[in-house]
Amino acid sequence: MKHQIHLPLTRDKAAAITAGDQVYFSGVMYTARDAAHKRLIALLDAGEALPFPVEDGVIYYVGPTPARLGQVIGSAGPTTSYRMDAYAPRLLALGLRGMIGKGKRSAEVVEAMGQAGAVYFGAIGGAGALIADCIKAVELIAFPDLGPEAVRRLTVEDFPVTAVIDSRGNNLYQLGRTAYLSQHK
Repeated sequence: MKHQIHLPLTRDKAAAITAGDQVYFSGVMYTARDAAHKRLIALLDAGEALPFPVEDGVIYYVGPTPARLGQVIGSAGPTTSYRMDAYAPRLLALGLRGMIGKGKRSAEVVEAMGQAGAVYFGAIGGAGALIADCIKAVELIAFPDLGPEAVRRLTVEDFPVTAVIDSRGNNLYQLGRTAYLSQHK
């Protein structure tokens, strides 16, 4: 199924998504990779506010390249998601509703996603220049010393992703493997 979703990603919107669905996001999402996640958790541990609203938010695991003249962002392909697995359950408990990256997630993250009603989305690695065309505005909002890994607010339009793990725990990676094996016995 195909979904056009205007962010934020509420629990109801997330619940309508099934593993394997194509989703096109428009609205505001945030970037953060492992170094930024570590700092976000440190802020929480210190009782401080996060630099962006997490509830019903979507975080894109990306460290974009510098923008060329006339562009708002450079290549913006996804990074490997498991590096955020140590931090994701804490953010999911605060209402984070979507994560975008590539690769598998740990059992702990999948369990936390179910409790939070969250979805993990895959973006196509190697298509960073094409994905960048869907990013209409960028604002650096936290940790500028991290360079490409700083937290940014992205305004996106028809940003293409695939639901890999839905809020009910259905996992496209497992479903695809099972379907393939059942056809090739």
